Amino acid sequence: MIPMVDLPDGTAIPALGQGTWNIGDDPARQADEVATLRAGIDLGLSLIDTAEMYGEGKSERLVARAIEGQRDRVFLVSKVYPHNASAAGVAKSCAASLERLGTDHIDLYLLHWRGQHPLAETVEAFERLRDAGKIRYWGVSNFDTDDMTELADLQAGRHCATDQVLYHPDERGIEFDLLPWCSAHAMPVMAYSPLGQAGRLLHSAALRKVGQRHGATPGQIALAWSLRSGKIIAIPKASSLAHVRENAAAAAIELTAQDLAEIDAAHPPPHARERLAML
Repeated sequence: MIPMVDLPDGTAIPALGQGTWNIGDDPARQADEVATLRAGIDLGLSLIDTAEMYGEGKSERLVARAIEGQRDRVFLVSKVYPHNASAAGVAKSCAASLERLGTDHIDLYLLHWRGQHPLAETVEAFERLRDAGKIRYWGVSNFDTDDMTELADLQAGRHCATDQVLYHPDERGIEFDLLPWCSAHAMPVMAYSPLGQAGRLLHSAALRKVGQRHGATPGQIALAWSLRSGKIIAIPKASSLAHVRENAAAAAIELTAQDLAEIDAAHPPPHARERLAML
C-alpha cells in the first residue's frame, strides 16, 4: 500500500510516484518505458511527474501513451519553462503540454525554476488556468525559503500546492529552513532525484548496512528515508519493470531510530543554512 500525503487543501495524493526525466528520448526504449510506467500505476505509483523541458516534449508524449485509457487513475504533474512563464507564455505552454499529454487538464502545474518574468505575473497566469479548469493545482520547483516567502506574500500565493526540490541523503540542505517553512504552511515537499545522481547513493555503506537488516537494497532505503516524515513526495525514475517494483516495495519499509542514526552519521544533516541545491 502506497502511503498518501495531503496537499494544503486536504487532497490526498501518493507519497511515492514516478519521475520521467530522460524518458522518451530513445525510440528503441519507448515500449519498455511505457510498460514500466503502466506497471507503476498498477502498483499504486499513480503520481507521474514530467515537464515540457524533458526531451522538449518527448517525455510528455510518452506519458500520454502510458496513461491512455486510465487518465482518471493518475495524478499528473508537469512544468513550465521559466522563459515561458509570462502571462501569455504560461497559457501557450500549458496548451501545448495538454495536447502532448492527450488530456484536458493537468493535476499539478509547476514553475520549473525562477526566471526573468515577475513571479506575480506567473501566479496570475496559473490562477487563470485553474479557474478555466486546465489545471487543478499549481506549485513551484527549485524555490528556496526566500522565494517561498516572497510567493506567500502574493495575494494568490496561498494557493501554492508544493515546492519540488532536490532531496536525498547526500543533499539535505532543505532540512535547515525550507522543510520547516513548508511544514508550517502545511505544504508537502516533492523530492526529485531521491536516489541521488549517477548511482552514488547505491554505493553508500550506511544504506547497504541498513538495507541488510530490512532485506532491502540501498535504493529502497534511500526512498524509505525520503518518506519517513509523511510530508515528502518522492518521484524516482524507474528504468525497468524490476526497478519500478523495487521502488514500490520501498513504501512498506519502516526505518528505526537506529537506522536513521546510522544514516545521519554517514550522510549528516545541515548545521547551517545552505544554498539550494539544483540539477
